[in-house]
Amino acid sequence: MVSPLKDQASRLFPGIAIAGLVAIAAQFLNEHYGAPAMLMAILLGMPLNFLSEEQRTGEGIAFAARTLLRIGVALLGVRISVEMVQQLGLPFLLLVILGVLATIGFSLLIGGLFGRDRLFSFLTGGAVAICGASAAMAIGSILPKREHAERDLAFTVITVTVLSTLAMIFYPILTSSLGLSMDATGVFLGGTIHDVAQVVGAGFSISEETGDLSTLVKLIRVTMLAPIVLVAALILRKSSEPGSARPPIMPAFVVAFLVLAALNSFGFIPEVAKEAAGHVSRWALLAAIAAVGMKTSIPKLLEVGGPAIWMLVTQTAFLALFVIGGIWLIG
Repeated sequence: MVSPLKDQASRLFPGIAIAGLVAIAAQFLNEHYGAPAMLMAILLGMPLNFLSEEQRTGEGIAFAARTLLRIGVALLGVRISVEMVQQLGLPFLLLVILGVLATIGFSLLIGGLFGRDRLFSFLTGGAVAICGASAAMAIGSILPKREHAERDLAFTVITVTVLSTLAMIFYPILTSSLGLSMDATGVFLGGTIHDVAQVVGAGFSISEETGDLSTLVKLIRVTMLAPIVLVAALILRKSSEPGSARPPIMPAFVVAFLVLAALNSFGFIPEVAKEAAGHVSRWALLAAIAAVGMKTSIPKLLEVGGPAIWMLVTQTAFLALFVIGGIWLIG
């Protein structure tokens, strides 16, 4: 007699294995050719869309897109600590927090101008404001189920990753032409570029000091993911239709994120465990994003249209202007 757990594992394994193989291919392209791993994972996954509809692989791909994502986001908590936040100083800390909140608020305001509803505006605004693809996937997991949810998520991940890569190239040039100090440059890069990897690339291309500071600022933005997702889940739960599925009051992966951040703040997580959790988080997110790609139809993705791209460009420009203005005010 086959146990239920073993039976479920055998049903999930083929789809998870394929998502893992795509993640490995994406990481290979990243390490050998410098291509953004997240972008490669979703682009390599999209031509395999037919596998998400196959009986043998569909269930595992759906599991990877949902559960592996939440595991990956939760494990990001090991990189966060109170001491890290204190190092930045109050003025710049407030600037980073306000930048995140202002960008999300701005996104909700302008969505209608681009023909998009508030859910799409929140999804893209959160991705731009917090931490790119990881934030998009975390926010997407708590949004109410709707017809084009997976298409919108894939579109957001692709666009925000491309914009983040462009920012990694051009923002260091911009900070140099503006004559910003090393500290101001680190705050600007960490406070505006979407994905962690691109922040690291941009910061360390200038100097080790700038790289360290920009990474610190970026991780503080990552810290904002948990409270933003929690507040959004509460609002969505309150406004959901009677009888419809409602988001949990406190998503389990958000609880795990906060618990791990608290444990790390008190020094209860050994360095070797943090390093291991970081690797697991990265691979879980890569496999999850590959699975999202496999669940995305390319013709449907093209239906999103040009205005949505310009919406993300506008959100990105707003965040950059907000942070640079704040830096000048702080002096």
